Amino acid sequence: MLTIKKIVDDKEAVIRGLEKKHFADARATIEKVLEIDNRRKAAQMEKDAVLAEQNKIAKSIGLLMKQGQREEAEAQKARVAELKSRSAQLEEAMKTAENERTQLLYTIPNVPYDLVPEGVAAADNLVVKSNLRECREGDCVGNWDMNPDVESARLPHWELARDYDLIDFDLGVKITGAGFPVYKGYGARLQRALINFFLDEARVAGYTEIMPPTVVNEASGYGTGQLPDKEGQMYHCDLDNLYLIPTAEVPVTNIFRDVILDEKELPVRCCAYTQCFRREAGSYGKDVRGLNRLHEFSKIEIVRIDSPEHSDASHKEMLAHVEGLLQKLELPYRVLRLCGGDMSFTAALCYDFEVYSEAQHRWLEVSSVSNFDSYQANRLHCRYRRAEDKKIELCHTLNGSALALPRIVAALLENNQCPEGIRIPKALQPYMGVEIIPAVK
Repeated sequence: MLTIKKIVDDKEAVIRGLEKKHFADARATIEKVLEIDNRRKAAQMEKDAVLAEQNKIAKSIGLLMKQGQREEAEAQKARVAELKSRSAQLEEAMKTAENERTQLLYTIPNVPYDLVPEGVAAADNLVVKSNLRECREGDCVGNWDMNPDVESARLPHWELARDYDLIDFDLGVKITGAGFPVYKGYGARLQRALINFFLDEARVAGYTEIMPPTVVNEASGYGTGQLPDKEGQMYHCDLDNLYLIPTAEVPVTNIFRDVILDEKELPVRCCAYTQCFRREAGSYGKDVRGLNRLHEFSKIEIVRIDSPEHSDASHKEMLAHVEGLLQKLELPYRVLRLCGGDMSFTAALCYDFEVYSEAQHRWLEVSSVSNFDSYQANRLHCRYRRAEDKKIELCHTLNGSALALPRIVAALLENNQCPEGIRIPKALQPYMGVEIIPAVK
């Protein structure tokens, strides 16, 4: 959440940033936060004055008793009792105001960086890089322009999954429901190959692998900002008040909740493979067919904890890592800087990676790489001790998909069709054990 210092120091900049995210009633909400905080500070000032008077009187009571002024001493004792009662009232008022302020801050999104473009929705995102032209000139495996033999066989992945017996969507509906596919044979091998490939690449890049729980408590949801913002999109286990994770970002980042790191430990680099669960309430239509949008899916997440001075460099390194994965998978991709209206609740700056589906003729998002500045760290109380002056400051947190599997699988199947079957990118062949998924006879 936003820090009070940030709001007080530059209220107008905060309001402008929230308006860029199209946060309703930005000014009124920030003014309300400040009003509550002023109420808390007023109670704090009065309490400090009461305690000072209480201490002063307490010291005089002994002297009055020694001087035989018992009646006056008793009157002072009564005054101390009144002050203690008032101090307790003020303490309660402070706690009430602080809790009210915190609950309101939980509802306010992060302020986007100046670099974030203006815009309302995905159509306003800024494309900063694309390799689609190079892929269509022959640098990527999927190349319909140069391979007319497969032009007529450009099938979408849900048909390929059926014909090659890779993924059974109907069986998933039988076992659980829509959005929970069953992977079979080469389809299951492809999943496992991608997971191992992504984890190995992350390890080489210096990330420590974590195997976290896939259910988290309420405090963890609040720590990374899924709660209360995405409460309706998370699967909730009512009996134990636990949530199925929508991403490994939640348990991995919460490792550092209430932790003070030494500056020399930064940046912390972690990666994790988990199943992810999202209700995706309200999603329907052709754009969610097949693997395009699932309720359960596999994903490898990379997470960094860093100092404010180095977080921009960390963000760029994470972007380069994700781009390198897509290049090794020989997929056509593009990179977008998200506009204010399309950014997540918690991000200060976010880039999306999308791969191009030759069969669906559309871009499919496969990764979001975000810098959260100190927003999550403030919720988490994730801090570091500066080496120079030992001062304790909030960390910056960052995370990214590296990568989410469903749409990667969709693009690999659709873009790599050939008369012999479905080609496997060279980097993935050692993990798959085959160069091609053979065509069904």
